[in-house]
Amino acid sequence: MKEAANPLLDRTFPVPFDRIRPGDVGPAITEVLARATERIDELGAGSGGSYGDVLGALDAIVEDVERTWSPVSHLHNVDATPDLREAYAAALPDITRFSSRLHHHEGLFARLGDFAASTEAASLTGLRRRHLERTLRDFRRAGAALDPARKKTLEDLRLELSELSRRFEENLLEETAAYGKLVTEPAALAGFPDTALERAAQLAAARDEEGWLITLDMPSVQAVLQHADDRALRREIHAAYLDRCTVGERDNRPLVARILEVRREIAELLGFPDFPDYRLETLMARSGSRVRSFLDELIDRTRPFHECDTVELDAHATRSGLGALQPWDVAWLMEKLRKERFDVDDEMLRPWFPLDEVQAGLFEIAERLFGLSVQRVDNPAVWHPDVGYFEVRDEAGLHLGSFYTDWFPRETKRQGAWMDSLVSGGPAPDGGFRPHLAFIGGNFTPPTPTRPALLTHREVCTLFHEFGHLLHHTASRVEIPARGGVNVAWDWVEVPSQIMENWCWERDALDLFARHHETGEPLPDAMLERLLAARRFMGGWMQMRQLSFANLDLELHRSYDGTTPVMDYAAKQLRPFVPSDSFVERHILPTFAHLFAGGYASAYYSYIWSETLEADAFSRFAADGVLNGETGRALRDCVLSQGDRRDPEELFRDFMGRDPDPAALIRRNLGTPPHP
Repeated sequence: MKEAANPLLDRTFPVPFDRIRPGDVGPAITEVLARATERIDELGAGSGGSYGDVLGALDAIVEDVERTWSPVSHLHNVDATPDLREAYAAALPDITRFSSRLHHHEGLFARLGDFAASTEAASLTGLRRRHLERTLRDFRRAGAALDPARKKTLEDLRLELSELSRRFEENLLEETAAYGKLVTEPAALAGFPDTALERAAQLAAARDEEGWLITLDMPSVQAVLQHADDRALRREIHAAYLDRCTVGERDNRPLVARILEVRREIAELLGFPDFPDYRLETLMARSGSRVRSFLDELIDRTRPFHECDTVELDAHATRSGLGALQPWDVAWLMEKLRKERFDVDDEMLRPWFPLDEVQAGLFEIAERLFGLSVQRVDNPAVWHPDVGYFEVRDEAGLHLGSFYTDWFPRETKRQGAWMDSLVSGGPAPDGGFRPHLAFIGGNFTPPTPTRPALLTHREVCTLFHEFGHLLHHTASRVEIPARGGVNVAWDWVEVPSQIMENWCWERDALDLFARHHETGEPLPDAMLERLLAARRFMGGWMQMRQLSFANLDLELHRSYDGTTPVMDYAAKQLRPFVPSDSFVERHILPTFAHLFAGGYASAYYSYIWSETLEADAFSRFAADGVLNGETGRALRDCVLSQGDRRDPEELFRDFMGRDPDPAALIRRNLGTPPHP
């Protein structure tokens, strides 16, 4: 395929990221939207036609727009320079408006309805039948059946919502990048591991400073909260981290309140009692009331474990001379307790988890389990020198897809770890296969001049998690991209990612990658035994923390009515899950990007919902052998390759031969309830 002059209109594979400039965004979006609008008008003005003439044509229009916008959105996540942020902000309203007008196009909706009533549509089965039903459902949920005045109101609300979310995310990026605390006295960093000290020195040197620089990216914050013996420093960084986006021009609190209000208005306009019922209609949970019941049951079952952990933390705080337990003490106390009880901690394990070895071992596991080979290949068309590029092939050598990796923090990069599905491929009409393209990345502790990038065990789990999302996308064999890969119910999408974390705890798997970066020595048996013994340590506290966020998300979208300050309401919702008022004086809300700049609104529960399913599904591997290729192929065939071909409940039954066991999560994560 010939290269387009504008790289965002280039459909060669992979994406030519090295050629994309901020100035390309506006012209590309203008051109692709003009082309799409013309084709939609033609489609809506027509009549009759086959499945390909109607559904196929619509899919092609949407894919053309997505192929143009996806690289822009991706670069906004990984390389958000001021110029790119400006170009993104200018184009976002047009993209949002296009989506609204696509679903509000009366002629197009009428033609879809006419086709749905046709003889050919009545004869559709399987995937094509499902795609037609899902497409009509999506149009109705987007307001296609509303009168013109309400359509206009809905379009305005969606446009406002996209702008509010963009501002929330950019405020968070800027606030994070703006902070830096220079430490010049070594004693102030007592307790810091060598890896964290070296990185802090690197950060200071990069700004021509002498000493150690503490920032608000995750590796830096974790180093302070887990390891700094200086309690005043822990308190200062804890406050700085939670105070982001609470003052001045970057204050996200008004944005949060308005986002909640807009979402409520959208749901009511579409005939739903609240936003959770609107959002969850298409998910496994189906409704806010079902999520409420799910969370209540899990909270009740977790509470005895949480209370036991809280008592233990309180006691250790007293023994350590800290007095009352405070939020900036928790991670530090946990590390001390874990080391004291199990003689294991994050820093002790780091030398056995060099990033390159972990990746190589993960790829070998993918080959043994799923029959997928992963090889690094040269690709200079990337956005940063840290980026890696890999190809995935099946047993027959078929190129299923490629993906990028980008693991280290930068000021222009969003926080957290995530996967992006950049191009959705799959079986082609001509019998061939169009490769998928994806990205996985995060914010791990980078290498220093004296050592490679060494991961904590938690970071290893994160890498495996994101690779699980990648497998779900890349292994997809669904002929219709909109129904393939990770385009599934939000409370099912985390199952493939979370199940992959299990291999980070298994000796047979660890032997493939857990080797000391200097000696090549495998992770010693005694250390693994201590790691496994500590797996459930503070499990009640950690699980209750996740449940508190899920509860906050649900109630914000279900019950908050705007009559009280949103920060006060959030504190009230969080208070039953923490030991004292000091834990809610500052809280996550102004920086909770999952809810206000991501896709988890009313669906944060999906993490623990999916974890319940995958804890049960992994029991089959535990019984058959954790590297059993036959079981791995079954997971690939029943789940990873299926996308949204059928309902998640059916896919689970295909793999397990039964319905889920809801007690599996408690058994794995928490064990037997403590005695009262």
